[in-house]
Amino acid sequence: MATLTMSSASLRLRQYAALTKPRVTQLAVFCAVIGMFLASPDLPDWQVVISATIGIWLLAGAAFAINSLIEQHIDARMARTAHRPMARGAIGVTQALGFSGVIGGIGMVILYRWVNPLTMWLTFATFVGYAVIYTIILKPRTPQNIVIGGLSGAMPPALGWAAVANAVPAEAWLLVMIIFVWTPPHFWALALYRTADYEKSGLPMLPVTHGRHITLLHMLLYSIALLATTVLPYVIRMSGELYLVSALILGAIFLGYSIGLYRNYSDALARKMFKFSILYLSLLFLALLLDHWLIVT
Repeated sequence: MATLTMSSASLRLRQYAALTKPRVTQLAVFCAVIGMFLASPDLPDWQVVISATIGIWLLAGAAFAINSLIEQHIDARMARTAHRPMARGAIGVTQALGFSGVIGGIGMVILYRWVNPLTMWLTFATFVGYAVIYTIILKPRTPQNIVIGGLSGAMPPALGWAAVANAVPAEAWLLVMIIFVWTPPHFWALALYRTADYEKSGLPMLPVTHGRHITLLHMLLYSIALLATTVLPYVIRMSGELYLVSALILGAIFLGYSIGLYRNYSDALARKMFKFSILYLSLLFLALLLDHWLIVT
């Protein structure tokens, strides 16, 4: 009986953890942590780094839990998301709201008490931007949802920067811009090979409303813009040659995927581009960090 109870508790914990979309949250928090280290010429205060990481993680998880709650019926119609706890009815509405409120509230307290009010309010605004403006207003109404709503998903570097510097200078917003421009081709690659799923969902994603060719053209243009945007940290002397070379190589590969898809589309190639786009962003921000510490040391 005790073993059964522990097993049930473990399953319940995994279900609640799944509400926070851990993989997406990890990438967001990683970009926030990079922002923390770029904000200071020296090693930042470890208490601030740890507190900010936990607080941002909790508020991001709370936003994703609200997203899962609002989209539970949509998720249930899509093969990619039908396994999610809310879609399966494993977690109720009240439970999801309570869970989101608790972890979000704890996150705000941590950020206010052990980081600074600016970071708390910026992170809360990001929560509202994703959970309310993007999920409720934009996503079901416009095929440009991922473009307009992408700002909330692009905010983590600014949140991390604010945590350490208690300010958000132009350099931080440049990092936000990079993620903002990266988001549409990243997400549309997924939407292309999951078009049938999105048709079932009823969401007006670009491949559904405007077709594959228009989506591929948009991806190609955004990929070109992304390559240009990622050079800007070097142009403004925020970074050096290590970052520049990394950005050009990674950007060329990213653009190569977009060109390949535009010329000869296949679901397999779209899937490869989507997977690479996640690695791309991680490596790009890692290159920023390595380059920063080479310069300051």
